[in-house]
Amino acid sequence: MIDEKTFTKYLNSTDIEGIVASLANQLNRDYEGKQVVLIGVLKGCCVFIADLCRQLKADVEIDFVRLTSQGKGLTTPGTVSIVKDVSVDIRGKHVLIVEEIIDSGRTLKFLYDRLQASQPASVEVITFLDKKDKRMIDVPVKYSGRQIDDQFLVGYGLDLEEKCRNLPEIYFLKYPN
Repeated sequence: MIDEKTFTKYLNSTDIEGIVASLANQLNRDYEGKQVVLIGVLKGCCVFIADLCRQLKADVEIDFVRLTSQGKGLTTPGTVSIVKDVSVDIRGKHVLIVEEIIDSGRTLKFLYDRLQASQPASVEVITFLDKKDKRMIDVPVKYSGRQIDDQFLVGYGLDLEEKCRNLPEIYFLKYPN
């Protein structure tokens, strides 16, 4: 499925398990005895949120959103639309937006502000991978598994034209010389 001429392994299964365990330990400390709602941003978060929630000890609910961003170009903000909205009541609960990777922050900022308006006890962001140097919109990311450079990754929920999400390890695209 992965062509080694095109892709190189970036994180193996052991690396991934370690990152998830570290994030889960932080959440278990910070949210002990609290009601937590994990809001996963579809589709990429599915694998990460499944691994993460199994390690959480808090009272956890899970819901998903699906957003689209229509822009005129790389530097134009564009319009964010909700395809699938939150279906659980988050008022008074601690909300964690779960992302597999954060780039510019545009879509995430829209979701963050939208959830804040629903009067939760708190809203925080957790991401498996963070391309902080690509951030165009400031979004408070409290929990970050790993900061990465701007590179194209597949596997562990990350896709290439809807393929490769099911790979248990993460690979990066080799650029031609």
